[in-house]
Amino acid sequence: MEKEKDPFRKVIRVMEKLRSNEGCPWDIKQDHKSLKRYLIEEVYEVIEAIDLSDSELLKEELGDLLLQVIFHSQIASEEGKFNLIDVTNFLSKKLIDRHPHVFKDSKENSSESVLQNWEINKRNQRNSKKEKSSVLEGVPKSMPGLQHAARLQDKASRVGFDWKNSKGPKEKINEELKELDQAIKSKDKLAIENELGDLLFSVVNLSRKLGINPEESIKKSSAKFTERFHYIETRLNLEGLSPEKVSIEKLESLWIESKNKI
Repeated sequence: MEKEKDPFRKVIRVMEKLRSNEGCPWDIKQDHKSLKRYLIEEVYEVIEAIDLSDSELLKEELGDLLLQVIFHSQIASEEGKFNLIDVTNFLSKKLIDRHPHVFKDSKENSSESVLQNWEINKRNQRNSKKEKSSVLEGVPKSMPGLQHAARLQDKASRVGFDWKNSKGPKEKINEELKELDQAIKSKDKLAIENELGDLLFSVVNLSRKLGINPEESIKKSSAKFTERFHYIETRLNLEGLSPEKVSIEKLESLWIESKNKI
């Protein structure tokens, strides 16, 4: 391969080589659908690197994530649909069009007004393409549930459909708890599922109003639960025991002990 001075074009040439007849059998075999799982994995690995505050790891994982963009673009290029240059040009145009307060005469005084105008510009662009437009469009259904709910609520809030403060969603949670109790008493599985979903949706709304990311919050709670349960297992192991061989009272006692330490 000829020496390429431009690192951006160099990585394109590398991917072209990997997908060529003289390239890698595994890379040649891939298509958009087969790569989906790797794209998701790389996103989570980037997030983990951020959570660890590890700059070197983040650099590596961002590269792996960029690889997915390059890979999909190369496949599309081979199909005559678009290439990586098209992707970057489209992105540049979108960023300029949706930031008129930076690149045009429009001036915005707050981040809230910027986000509101971002949504308006997105809808205007869809309307110009004669696409069906909704405030809630653009939220992937494949997102994790809590994150999906938060994004829907966030989009609705940008056009004024929102609680004034956290009091509203707190009262809504109490209301949904009562409705869930009624559903449980009815023993109607579908009603229970619906009311539980409404309760979770309201909890997400409260977290949003409090400025807390619900997905991050539940992850931290899960990590805390894991650490405390590991503490229980370790304590029992020292006594030659395991969780399934002791009483619930013993487990409860160790759980309380773990909460005082973790």
